Amino acid sequence: MSTPDVRSAGSSDVVDLLRAALGDRVDTDPAALDAARADKSGHAARGSALAVVHAESVGDVQETLRIASATATPVVTRGAGTGLAGGANAGEGEIALSVRRMNRILEVRPDDLVAIVEPGIINADLNAALAPHGLWWAPDPASRAISTVGGNIATGAGGLLCAKYGVVRDAVLGVDVVLADGRLLHLGRGTVKGVTGLDLTSLLIGSEGTLGVIVGATLKLRRRVPGEVRTLAATFARVGDAARASAAVTAAGIQPAVMELMDAAALGAVHDLLALPAPTPGASQLTVQTDGPAADEEARAIADVLRAAGGTVVVAADAAEGERLLAVRRSLHPAMERLGTTLIEDVCVPRSALPAMFDEIARIERERGLRIPTVAHAGDGNLHPNFIFHAAPGLDGVVEVPAEIWEAADALFRAALRLGGTLTGEHGVGVLKRRWLADELGEDQWRLQRDITAVFDPAGILNPGKVFPA
Repeated sequence: MSTPDVRSAGSSDVVDLLRAALGDRVDTDPAALDAARADKSGHAARGSALAVVHAESVGDVQETLRIASATATPVVTRGAGTGLAGGANAGEGEIALSVRRMNRILEVRPDDLVAIVEPGIINADLNAALAPHGLWWAPDPASRAISTVGGNIATGAGGLLCAKYGVVRDAVLGVDVVLADGRLLHLGRGTVKGVTGLDLTSLLIGSEGTLGVIVGATLKLRRRVPGEVRTLAATFARVGDAARASAAVTAAGIQPAVMELMDAAALGAVHDLLALPAPTPGASQLTVQTDGPAADEEARAIADVLRAAGGTVVVAADAAEGERLLAVRRSLHPAMERLGTTLIEDVCVPRSALPAMFDEIARIERERGLRIPTVAHAGDGNLHPNFIFHAAPGLDGVVEVPAEIWEAADALFRAALRLGGTLTGEHGVGVLKRRWLADELGEDQWRLQRDITAVFDPAGILNPGKVFPA
């Protein structure tokens, strides 16, 4: 279907064009528009989108972008809305393009360890469908039960298992992407190896909807390896001791599947949520899981390392007890929500710098009179400090993060950069971290990245104001 070239269309004209092309897949219900403004970060865009387009096919996405390009209307692509950086929030004058209904598994090739999927499929649903084939897709974000594969790719997600099995970037062979003008590109490959041309697939991963709309993905799968899973938890008197113990596990050459660290404030909040006995004051906890044929041997070796580092170790007697230990870690977000409004941060430092980063968080707490419960993927140095504050939404429904919280976050980011780290390990930049992007990249790389974005999207209609300032 051809799209008229309408360069000065008003809001109602844009909606009319969308309805003419896409019919009832164009949604202007106030509840749908309001839902498209926000994500799990608590941040909300100002104003309401013109419409939510519930795309059901690649053609729907192409038609939406042709209309948006012809009318110079901004487009924000959304999946399940589980992001934590405000990267998929659609506001005033924008089209919210939802790919959530594009949720099919198009092909599974067990012999090649490959699956081809649409972007709207839920991470956990994909793995449930792969299980009968003895396969799985390794990325394991905490939101895996509610987040989409397309969203995982757009943010470059990680998760609890990434220290051993890698992040999304390690598990995607190719993507199908619709550009701002409606052209469809097939990037990457279906083979394990391939170096033809520039690696545009990797460029799309983590691009947060600023380069194109991902409408399909060729995924690299893993075969489920027979063997046991062993889970253990170790408590330490101080969080620095726990951080040093996690570094000792890595230094010993042992690779656990999961190694998660909770500081005293985070651990206490979760115990309160789950009605568990209160932990020893000041105590932090490492939760570690091994898997595969060597799970028993590795668990024993890790327990020895943790005891030598001063930890009190409990080894789960069976899988059910192991899941209960992991449930403590997985309950962090609801525990934080009970404490107030949360700004969930996502810095990453070299694993050897993890103890120093916890020292920096303690310094920021002391100097600014704050409590910052923190959990870390200790296996890869990715920390999630939670800045808790109390603020009511404004008249437009937007919760403003207080200046003192942003000042503390600024100190956190600069500490991570001083330690050789990064602003975000897996959540993305979105709107919440864009002001610090040039501090990490440097002016020349920052400008180069903006120039690359303009090659894909010359009119600047794709997710404007996200990652880079508008």
